[in-house]
Amino acid sequence: MATTTARPSPTAPTTGPAASQRRGRPAQRKNDGVAGYVFLSPWLLGLLTITAIPMLMSLYLSFTNYDVLSDWESMEWVGLENYRTMFTEDPSFWHAVRVTLLFALVATPLKLAAALGVAMLLNRSFKGAGLFRGLFYLPSLLGGSVALAIVWVNMFNRDGAFNQFLSWFGIEGKAWVNDPDFALGTLILLAVWQFGAPMVIFLAGLKQVPVELYEAASVDGANPWRKFLSITLPMLSPVIFFNLVLETINGFQGFTSAFVLSNGTGGPVDSTLMYTLHLYIKGWNEYQMGYASAMAWVFLLAIGLVTAVVFRTGKFWVHYSDGED
Repeated sequence: MATTTARPSPTAPTTGPAASQRRGRPAQRKNDGVAGYVFLSPWLLGLLTITAIPMLMSLYLSFTNYDVLSDWESMEWVGLENYRTMFTEDPSFWHAVRVTLLFALVATPLKLAAALGVAMLLNRSFKGAGLFRGLFYLPSLLGGSVALAIVWVNMFNRDGAFNQFLSWFGIEGKAWVNDPDFALGTLILLAVWQFGAPMVIFLAGLKQVPVELYEAASVDGANPWRKFLSITLPMLSPVIFFNLVLETINGFQGFTSAFVLSNGTGGPVDSTLMYTLHLYIKGWNEYQMGYASAMAWVFLLAIGLVTAVVFRTGKFWVHYSDGED
């Protein structure tokens, strides 16, 4: 009786170096995964201890009457009382909302316009272009520093540099930072002056616009304004969208300059009482940390809503090179 012997498949050896290598791959993948989590652990630890846990604690405190000077045992659960007080019994809350909206709605467009205009001027090859780009970007490096805010306040005092400049033309200045009609305007000017960061992003976007489009438009007789409207703005719309989102959020978060100008009071006559400054006053000056936590969560939801609206409306004016909006 004939018997047949099973032969191992030549394409799937059960022994040898190849089989050992395949058996070692799952273990290697596991080791790679462990190594990845080890390298991520500092970031995960920071996210957990610095962001996630404080946010959850803040959410809990927003439903309590927590006082910074009291212990945890004296804290009481008040439910939605902080939110009800905020919307119905705190007139300073709505005033801070109006001041913040005015600041963000005026400063953000002016800042983006200045950044785009300077970026277009610097988008040329000339001697010293790198130096000028660095000088224009320098104010953004200082950011929301206290030193910069102090210098700015001194510039717009009665004896400041701005009034000395006006005196050359026979114009008598005033203490701009102490005038309720102009104090917020000085903060808006400071925000617009720090246009370096969006300028760099606009400059990078301008470098990606094909030169052939401008050459074709010149052949068709288009003037510079028509080129700007029909080529530059559509091609830059994704970059404009990106800068708009970032600068809108930054505009709502303004704090340092308003704090320094008003000595932490929001003056003169609450003309610089930004939302974040009002939140600070409630939490650290009046020790109403539960109320301040509720304000912080309303602020977070408001910024999220504004960002969502910007994203929702972006499909009508943001154009990408692949033709998709």
